Amino acid sequence: MRFVSVLMVIGIFGALVLAGGVFYVVNEAHQVVITQFGEPIGEPVTKAGLHLKTPFIQQAHYFDKRLIEWDGIPTQIPTKDKKFIFIDELARWRITDPLLFMQTVGNELGAQARLNDIIASATRDVVTGHILQEMVRSSNRLLDEPLETGEDIILPAEVGERITKGRNELTRLILARASELVPSYGIELVDMRIKRVNYIEEVRQKIYDRMIAERKQAAEKSRSEGQGKRAEIEGQMEKELKRITSEAYRTAQEIKGQADAEATQVYAEAFNKDPEFYTFVKTLETYRSTVDEHSTLILTTDSDYFRYLKRLTGSASDAK
Repeated sequence: MRFVSVLMVIGIFGALVLAGGVFYVVNEAHQVVITQFGEPIGEPVTKAGLHLKTPFIQQAHYFDKRLIEWDGIPTQIPTKDKKFIFIDELARWRITDPLLFMQTVGNELGAQARLNDIIASATRDVVTGHILQEMVRSSNRLLDEPLETGEDIILPAEVGERITKGRNELTRLILARASELVPSYGIELVDMRIKRVNYIEEVRQKIYDRMIAERKQAAEKSRSEGQGKRAEIEGQMEKELKRITSEAYRTAQEIKGQADAEATQVYAEAFNKDPEFYTFVKTLETYRSTVDEHSTLILTTDSDYFRYLKRLTGSASDAK
């Protein structure tokens, strides 16, 4: 019976130990602050392993040691040149002093709300002190090294403004200003980035309209250059056509001249062989081409045209 009683006492004591939470475990991803009756005691526990605390009166509060994500709310901010833009940011932070963190913001939800105020304030201070292009561009590459695309690129007027810092440097400036304030909450702001910069809705449509107008201007310029090129090609084609026609006409005339020369030579040779016969044949050809059944000729008796007809008539009379 005594042995059973001892076992029961041990069991009850073990149950009380477990119920009171004598032991608590800290893993590699967490750190712990111990409170007694709601007040922190001792130093934060950052070493992983099994630890002891006074049951019932002490409580372990766990905080993450890893990087924690902060995703801001898009904020409307005016730039130095009075252009309203929406800025959407994100950041990564971690808890460096869990005790101070618990005393100032309590938990991650409170820390996120405090970061909203701090980063938004730093962003507004930086953005309002610089022109829009400083937030949009990170370099003057478009101005110093035009893209080799083979065509003229029409850039908006404000793009021609040179920047001195640029988006990357302003982002680092925002991070530096915000980082000065967060250590008072036991937080380290590790990094911050701007996800998106956009115009407000009222201005966006005007920007789109201007972009459309610029593209139409570029298209009109391309069409004008195309028409000029077309006229140049057609003029060159007309010039080439005239040259080819002229050369063809000259070649044709040379061939005709050579043919006429050969024909004249043939006629001359034929005439020299028998001038009388040649004259007779040519006269007959003339009769055939000028006289038909409907023709009426009035000739004198001594006309050369009538000469062979007269001979034919004389020959006919002699034959009779």
